[in-house]
Amino acid sequence: MSAIEINVGQLSIRYLIDGSQSASLGMFELTVPPASNVPPPHSHSNNEELVYVLQGTLRYRVGSDTRDLTLGQSMHTPRGTVHAFSNPFDYAARALIVLSPDIGAQYFKDVAAVVNAGGLPDKAALVAVMSRYGLVPSAPSAA
Repeated sequence: MSAIEINVGQLSIRYLIDGSQSASLGMFELTVPPASNVPPPHSHSNNEELVYVLQGTLRYRVGSDTRDLTLGQSMHTPRGTVHAFSNPFDYAARALIVLSPDIGAQYFKDVAAVVNAGGLPDKAALVAVMSRYGLVPSAPSAA
C-alpha cells in the first residue's frame, strides 16, 4: 500500500499503514506547522496511541502531564485518556503516530471534508465525525 496524503486545515497527515480494516495497528506521519489549529483535547474509546517526534518540538499532553517533545522523544496515550497536542514554536513539528487498533485514514478524510469546507468548521459536524470513530471531546476545563 502506498502512503495516503491527507490535509486537514494546516495539518498534514501521511498515512503509512492503515490497519482499520483488520483491527490491527496503524501508523501515520503528522506535520504540525507553528500555531496551527489542532483538534480539541479528546480521548479514544477504542484506541491507544503512541507519538514519536521526528522533527521539531511538539507540545503533547496526556492527562495532566504536558511535555515539549523533541527528536526521538515519545509519549503513550492509554485508551480512554484525554490528550492533546499543539505547536507553539517557530518551526514545524513532525511526528510518527501509532494507533492500536487503528482508527484508519478514512477518519481523517471525513474530518478534512468538514474542516476544509471553507469558513469556520461546523463544530456539530466535527463532533459527529469524532463520535462515529470513538473519539470523545473533553469537557472544557474550568479556568
